[in-house]
Amino acid sequence: MNHVTLPRNSLKLIVSSLTGVRSKKTGMSHSQEPGEGADHGVVTGLVCQEADLKDGQMKEVKVGDQEVLLVRTQGQYSAVGSRCSHYNAPLIKGALVGDRVRCPFHGACFNVRTGDIEEYPGLDSLPSYKVKVEDGKVYVSINKNSLKLTKRVKEMCSMVPGIKHTILLIGGGPASLVCAETLRQNCYQGRIIMVTKDSIPPFDKPKLSKAMNVDSSSILLRPSDFYQQYGIEVWTQKEAVSVDTADKAVKLSDGTLQHYDQLLISTGCRARPLDCPGWDLKGVTLLQRYEDAKEIHNACLGQKAVVIGASFIGMEVASYLSDKAASVAVVGPSRYPFEKSLGPEIGKMSMQMLEEQNVKFYMNERVTEIQGENGKVKGVLLKSGRVLEADVVIVGIGVIPNSDFLLGSKLEVNSGKAVIVDKFMRTNIPDIFSAGDITSFPLSIRGDQRVNVGHWQMSQAQGRVAALNMLKKQTKFESVPFFWTVLLGKSIRYTGYGEGYTEIIFQGKVEERKFLAFYIKDDEVVAAASFMFDPAVARLAELMATGHVFTKAQAQADDLSWLQM
Repeated sequence: MNHVTLPRNSLKLIVSSLTGVRSKKTGMSHSQEPGEGADHGVVTGLVCQEADLKDGQMKEVKVGDQEVLLVRTQGQYSAVGSRCSHYNAPLIKGALVGDRVRCPFHGACFNVRTGDIEEYPGLDSLPSYKVKVEDGKVYVSINKNSLKLTKRVKEMCSMVPGIKHTILLIGGGPASLVCAETLRQNCYQGRIIMVTKDSIPPFDKPKLSKAMNVDSSSILLRPSDFYQQYGIEVWTQKEAVSVDTADKAVKLSDGTLQHYDQLLISTGCRARPLDCPGWDLKGVTLLQRYEDAKEIHNACLGQKAVVIGASFIGMEVASYLSDKAASVAVVGPSRYPFEKSLGPEIGKMSMQMLEEQNVKFYMNERVTEIQGENGKVKGVLLKSGRVLEADVVIVGIGVIPNSDFLLGSKLEVNSGKAVIVDKFMRTNIPDIFSAGDITSFPLSIRGDQRVNVGHWQMSQAQGRVAALNMLKKQTKFESVPFFWTVLLGKSIRYTGYGEGYTEIIFQGKVEERKFLAFYIKDDEVVAAASFMFDPAVARLAELMATGHVFTKAQAQADDLSWLQM
């Protein structure tokens, strides 16, 4: 595999070309708009001159105490909330392509004219504000009642008791939640039932490996009264046991039978357990549930922790525990973490970052036995014969789709047990859809190659597409994969689908921990990863989403002006 690094002197030029106009926040006089009285409950600010922005430029301004993202596209000004509804990232640092701004951190997209969320993660839209251009001056008006609002829940209907139609959602993850909300946003007034094996309603699962000591209330995606308000039933601590596709019924773990008119299968995946002696000792843990994260945090304080698996979950857990456990060791089967997905250079950098926090790595190794005493873990025996002392062992060695309950149902699954769907999230059985980590689906940016991608954002997008097609609003799934991983408070961002890449081209230097990496296959950019190089990955994701294809030669160019297309 070839790796190309571009000269250092091109780095500054590249970053400045990507960020475009990033004007300082403008807090201009809050003079009232001509003809608009202050007693109308509206605050109006003169935010800039009409000529201040060119098409395709953004500026963060202030109206009252509210930060506003002012955008000019196709000769028109528009104004929306300035913070991403996901984790409050500043959208001024994001990528504006056409009428959409993409968050620089995690890839959520918003329509700058309406504020509507158009790509995930996150659930809510942005508030949008009235803009008026008069005498060469640009004014933005905000209703006083909404001055403090930074996000907006799309308008939704609720259930009408007389309607005899039920949509059953199996699984309590992001796909089910977005599916339920999309149904209500599109005036579906039948019954919605969400069944989840978790003890709490849908929660922010990516946080579990990044901030393990969190209260359940702080990671809930929606409060419980939200579900009541919109007539979404959430049945916790229940699982599907079998599906009768002929009778349109699902048998649940409590023995009950629930009939449906339409069904969504979004049961996700479970953590793969160890397959070696001692796997069942006390202190050997998997990270799957909210409770698991709390237990791992508490068990590791001041103790010896061994993390088995050096991919994203394992590395995030090791990062989190690095300043909490007495010692942290990571065992992985390759030379470096992330080596297969991100390449050896980024893997080596990630390893060095954690080693600087006294995390020890045992790579090119495998676990042959978990040793114990009185039923509790005591050590980890490696293939090399080395024994690592351990009070707690956290296992992160991959996942298995939760599709066993589909056996005998005639639903088509692939050799990896993923449910096969088409571009509309339809399975081979009418009225049964599937979404999220459990699916094998055609990926549009790879010529409809059938893939299984376990990204949070993809699950949400698939839930939306499934809902629209349930309502006969024919919609294809065309999202571009986007994910992030956090190590010691800093993020690696990634977009595209890089499986089978043959070369990596770097802008910047990995050893300086500031870079953009392009993954090349057949002379084409199929994916990109970055570290301290925003908003490059967000911009590339948005350009990929609009159908642009980029070549190896473009990735090798001294500047990235082509990313401004």
